[in-house]
Amino acid sequence: MFSLIRQKYFALVLSFIVVITFWVLYQISTYSAYGLLGILGALFANATGAGGGIIFIPAFQQLGITAEQSVATSFAIQCFGMTTGSVMWLTHAKKCRVENWSLLPTLSFICIPFSILGIWSVYGLGLSTPGSLSYLFAYFSIFIGLGLLYTGIKKIQSDKSNLMPKEITVISVKDKVALVLLSYVGGIITAWLSVGVGEIIAFYLIYRGYRVTLAIAVAVVLSAFSVWAGIGYHIYLDNVYWNVLLFGGPGAVIGGILAKKLATSIPVFQLKMFFASWVFIAGTIELLIN
Repeated sequence: MFSLIRQKYFALVLSFIVVITFWVLYQISTYSAYGLLGILGALFANATGAGGGIIFIPAFQQLGITAEQSVATSFAIQCFGMTTGSVMWLTHAKKCRVENWSLLPTLSFICIPFSILGIWSVYGLGLSTPGSLSYLFAYFSIFIGLGLLYTGIKKIQSDKSNLMPKEITVISVKDKVALVLLSYVGGIITAWLSVGVGEIIAFYLIYRGYRVTLAIAVAVVLSAFSVWAGIGYHIYLDNVYWNVLLFGGPGAVIGGILAKKLATSIPVFQLKMFFASWVFIAGTIELLIN
């Protein structure tokens, strides 16, 4: 009698294990590619200062994920990747003996509150995007890409004329005002696209003559705070695609760890041109597809 009961329980437990195993294998086979996407997105985002949405949004849109889910899931994955990248960059800043790296905390604290305010303005006031997600993303990417290419051209011209720009070590009042305004506008764009504020601030700092890797670090830290400020809203609306996040999140952690090494090993000019070209190409492709 007891032997029969044990056999029934054993069969029940075994059936449960088999079902769970098949479910896990199905999830892995279906969504494991998002782990690689998370690595790529975080690697690019934390090595260049651009938000991971530059990678995630076009991919999610092509896979048929809704605009709301695309933005929400991009926010969620970036909470993993940008946070990891921030820790890596802050660790690097502590070890770096270059003078202007001491500006990282100050620049970050100038930008963070106003980026968050921009994001919350969209959510609180119900500001809708001025167009479809695809077109808005495409035009924004092209604009940022062209801006960064312009800074690259200026760099080539200065090299030819043997004019080496002096790196900024003190934040001027003009820069503080500009960073406040750009952070607020960037926060609004980030609420719509899951990208925006990091690219805008990185571009401005590079254009103004700050060290490129410093500009990238500021953009990464700013983006991390910004996505955390907005993720609660998306969770509340239940727009996060959790199966994608299950694989994309850990992948983003790996990408965030690797990104700082990539950014600090590539020559500054090549890094800037890679950043600009990728953003511009991504925007152009998105515009042509749609």
